[in-house]
Amino acid sequence: MRSWPRPLRRGPNEQERRGPVSAGERSVLIVAHTGRTEAIRSAHLVIRRLTEAGITVRALEGEAEALNCPEVQVVPVDPKSAEGAETVMVLGGDGTLLRAADLARPVGTPLLGVNLGHVGFLAEAEREDLAATVDRVVTRRYDVEERMTIDVTVRRNGMVVERTWALNEATVEKAERERMLEVVAEIDGRPLSRWGCDGVVCATPTGSTAYAFSAGGPVVWPEVEALLVVPISAHALFARALMVSPESVVAVEVLPDTPRAVLWCDGRRTVGLPPGARVEVRRSDSPVRLARLHLTPFTDRLVTKFGLPVSGWRGHARAQER
Repeated sequence: MRSWPRPLRRGPNEQERRGPVSAGERSVLIVAHTGRTEAIRSAHLVIRRLTEAGITVRALEGEAEALNCPEVQVVPVDPKSAEGAETVMVLGGDGTLLRAADLARPVGTPLLGVNLGHVGFLAEAEREDLAATVDRVVTRRYDVEERMTIDVTVRRNGMVVERTWALNEATVEKAERERMLEVVAEIDGRPLSRWGCDGVVCATPTGSTAYAFSAGGPVVWPEVEALLVVPISAHALFARALMVSPESVVAVEVLPDTPRAVLWCDGRRTVGLPPGARVEVRRSDSPVRLARLHLTPFTDRLVTKFGLPVSGWRGHARAQER
């Protein structure tokens, strides 16, 4: 078994982990959906409050001009953008947070999402809590969860042609709408089934509430160690969503007599897959770290984000009677 920690691990309060709060040499990277006016307004509030607290605020090239805040430190968009930062504050929806994860993951910087989108399942705070959220960052009063990610390898004729990763999912999809994709799924070096389908989703527990959920997969609690395999619109008797060991290697082979396909990772990174291509998915040794302000049970997050009906529940009343 690997020594890498569980998919979700709550670390100590960041103030305790890092030591006493100091006024100098602190920085926070802001990543914002600058196409939204609300995100720009929110960024101005965040930048002002952090700067007043003596914290250097970084902004990405391409976003700094839209933010129009001369006090920010402009940094290039590369794997070192978040190096040395205490956290990456993300102002937008889940798509913006996935974009920020590209910058935070290589250096292990926690992501703190403020939801300005719709569901915002990965976000920790809502727009109405923005000022209080900034105060928690200033005083380092937050915990950190580690979320499992996956490494994705693409092979052609046995040769590796691409390596990438995903927090939510890697999806092999048909590239031509009018024709069905023919694939063979493999688990740990053994063939599982051939599917005529629209695609196959290979997801993490975090991604179980994203594309895999829409394709009919189960919701998996983040602390459960597993990989999901979910066929999309498969024409086959055996086409159920599967949960396999986190130590397993999942492979999807595009059959030679099928149309070309495409690999999508987190809906952001894409790789063309000609007939005969092979995609391998395995658990990564590099997690994504999420800053948490509230240690809310995952069940409560599901109820809140999806608006699930829970009226009539008597559990709390029975607990009070004991």
